[in-house]
Amino acid sequence: MIILFFEIIILNCVEKVKNKMTNTIVIRVERKFRHPMYQKVITKHSKHKAHCDDAKAFQIGDTVTIKETKPISKDKHFIVVEKVLDKKS
Repeated sequence: MIILFFEIIILNCVEKVKNKMTNTIVIRVERKFRHPMYQKVITKHSKHKAHCDDAKAFQIGDTVTIKETKPISKDKHFIVVEKVLDKKS
C-alpha cells in the first residue's frame, strides 16, 4: 500500500496582471531575498495562470490568494481561493 502526500501550497500577496480570458486570470508572484555576497535586496517575479469561476469579479491590481491544484490545462495549475485586497486607488 502506497500513501502519497501532496503539499498544498497557498500563496498570498499575488497581484492580478491580465484579465483578457473568461475563466482564467494571470497573476504575478513576487519574492524578495537578500543576495548572499552583496547583501542587496533583490525582487524576482514569476507569472502564473490561475482558474477562477468569474474572472470579471477581479480587476487588474487586485491582491488574491491562490492554491496549487492538479493541472487544469497546459498552463493552469492554480485556482483562486479569495480576493484579499482591492486594487490600489
